[in-house]
Amino acid sequence: MPYGLANAPSVFQDFIHEVLREFLHRCVLVYIDDILIYSRRLAEHRQHVAEVLGRLREFQLFLKAEKCSFYQPSVQFLGYNISSSGIQMDEGKITAVLDWPAPATVKELQRFLGFANFYRRFISNYSSIADPLTNLLRNKPKSLLWSPAAKGAFNTLKRAFTTAPLLIHSDPDKPFVVEVDASTTGVGAVLSQQQGNPSRLHPCAFFSHKLNPAERNYDIGNRELLAIKVALEEWRHWLEGARHSFLVLTDHKNLEYLRAAKRLNPRQARWALFFTRFEFSISYRPGSKNTKADALSRMFAPEESPETPKPILPADLIVSPITWSQETLPPANASTNTPPGCPPGSQYITQA
Repeated sequence: MPYGLANAPSVFQDFIHEVLREFLHRCVLVYIDDILIYSRRLAEHRQHVAEVLGRLREFQLFLKAEKCSFYQPSVQFLGYNISSSGIQMDEGKITAVLDWPAPATVKELQRFLGFANFYRRFISNYSSIADPLTNLLRNKPKSLLWSPAAKGAFNTLKRAFTTAPLLIHSDPDKPFVVEVDASTTGVGAVLSQQQGNPSRLHPCAFFSHKLNPAERNYDIGNRELLAIKVALEEWRHWLEGARHSFLVLTDHKNLEYLRAAKRLNPRQARWALFFTRFEFSISYRPGSKNTKADALSRMFAPEESPETPKPILPADLIVSPITWSQETLPPANASTNTPPGCPPGSQYITQA
């Protein structure tokens, strides 16, 4: 199939998946023509390589030797540096971000955010850092109005890539720990596992979510509960059906009794039904010790005062009762003539 056809990549992807189907997610990952063979031990790896090469030869698929690397302790795959220790950003991509000039047009900003968003899983507060930049793209502007806040966010985001942590490989044989927290502007979560000697928590992934206007109206209990819900949705592929019950750490003590609650509002009832798909327990941890998730949630509005509540309905559609006092009735009545047809014993008043 020629390269120029629009459906050529998807057809080839389907074909290569069919060829390597019995190896997929057992010892092989494949994206179009990029094939990654992985194993736990060297002897096992030799066998896997031989089996995969034999299958490719069977279907008359040939590899270019100059583009192949065998028996490597770490590899560059789809923009990531993958090793037995975990997953890191490609150093070449980090250099590209550091050398990126400040965007001058909307297209340049979209290009930068698209590039940076690919690595957001490594940045613990990506959504909050990028918030001033994404705000510039609201309402599809034709020109870019660069502001000091946007410039600061751009530089902070570039620096964040240089300090991005190593994300460990998740181990399904070990229990997960989900740390969550909520603020008035956002929620954050960290997925971790115990590894190393001595054993300590290491991050597998970071997640943050900016609250929409409706979610900001939730009380603190519902916002903390929302943090758990969106975290479980984000990492459902790891947590749903996990071999071990996982632990959720929160700094809102009342959530410890969620499973035993006898009265829930409709929203909480829907979320409680969603939670039944997971096997987990909730444990209270003071905010002073819940620093990672706390930072993710509170970085959405740094150094800002709480937002003034904004009315949802226009003022001309709001009807409110008018309370009259004896002092206000006479002047209001004297300023207006009673129209014909006014019911007896009633007073016609237009304003006070």
